[in-house]
Amino acid sequence: MTIEEFIQALHDKQIILNEKQIEQYNVYYQLLIEWNKKVNLTAITDPEEVYLKHFFDSMMPLWVDEVDMNEKRLIDIGAGAGFPSLPMLIAKPTMHVTIVDSLMKRIKFLEVLIEELHLTNQVTLVHGRAEDVGQDKDFRGRFDIATARAVANMNVLCEYCMPFVKKGGSFVALKGAKAQDEVKKAQGAIQILGGKLVTIHTEELPNNEGERSVVVINKTLDTPNKYPRKAGKPTKQPIK
Repeated sequence: MTIEEFIQALHDKQIILNEKQIEQYNVYYQLLIEWNKKVNLTAITDPEEVYLKHFFDSMMPLWVDEVDMNEKRLIDIGAGAGFPSLPMLIAKPTMHVTIVDSLMKRIKFLEVLIEELHLTNQVTLVHGRAEDVGQDKDFRGRFDIATARAVANMNVLCEYCMPFVKKGGSFVALKGAKAQDEVKKAQGAIQILGGKLVTIHTEELPNNEGERSVVVINKTLDTPNKYPRKAGKPTKQPIK
């Protein structure tokens, strides 16, 4: 996906980029490649692939009817190089984004990135594990939306993310072709953690680059205090 194709594909989704936003994506790409030489951020480095498989892919929730990102407080769990939250923030600058990541090297990259993108007033960076931060009263139940991309299976991911969402908010997970199977296996976790499945929006990436899904779960009840459990336990003993 060339930059021109990226702009047009978003236009087709009623997302119109201005010159500032187009330049922000360009700066994002340049810094990603520069830092990737010293910090393992991505195996995808070709510009056309980055624009398709990182930028465009990350932005899919923006055209899901059941998701509204305008003026929302969003927390991105395990964002790594800033995906999916920062590509969405560039397009929807009324959001405020909090990013949680456990690796300080990635946090350092994100510090430089948000400064270069002039997003420092709209992004908060938190160094820590989701299990620990999710028990912190300053973050627990404080967000309109929690999101994650390529972090864990849904039954584990729900425990990482749903404690952050306030009642009436949403957990929005970006998934691949196996989303339906993952959600089926996570039904118990979704219910226990206070959620209700709203939709699984699935579409094909441009240029026949594979199927992607956006899973939307509404937070209908407060998450029980015992969740998230101690670091490592959600992975070793997923909720059933």
